[in-house]
Amino acid sequence: MPEECTMKFPTVFINHGGGPLPLLGRQQDLVESMKEVVQNFLPKERPKAIVVLSAHWESNPIKITSASNPKMYYDYYGFPPETYEYSYPAPGSPDLAKRIQRLLNDNNLASQLDEKRGYDHGVFVPLMIMYPEADIPVVSVSLHDSLDAELNMQIGQSLAPLREEGILIMGSGYSFHNMEAFF
Repeated sequence: MPEECTMKFPTVFINHGGGPLPLLGRQQDLVESMKEVVQNFLPKERPKAIVVLSAHWESNPIKITSASNPKMYYDYYGFPPETYEYSYPAPGSPDLAKRIQRLLNDNNLASQLDEKRGYDHGVFVPLMIMYPEADIPVVSVSLHDSLDAELNMQIGQSLAPLREEGILIMGSGYSFHNMEAFF
């Protein structure tokens, strides 16, 4: 009898746009693209958790959010006041954070749990659009601050087993940060 095939949860990269601009209606094509990813490219079953590697968090050693209820981290400036009031109250997952730390350590990648880091805009902007209910646990993982491609690929390889557990792994970034080009 053939072995049962288990589908892995996909890994995706999301262009999160310029700061909070997608939430302000300034980058509607990106908003539609983020919604299409959920509708057309992800399983109909919602992920059990979401792990986000945001382009806006680099550290050495690699850090992992581990708070039960992460706060918001408004890592942009010069936007309308309402953009500093956005809320994405998705729970964190200390247990998943510890599991991620073990996976990284098993691959000789030094890491630390971080209870203070909140959701930066590379986390909350796409998730507010893709999963507005904010009811799926979210854990953020930093990039290594060397930005060494091989080392950061090792982070992804270390996280790969989570895909088999119904966990979405999402990279979030943008190709450039020339804010003058947006206005």
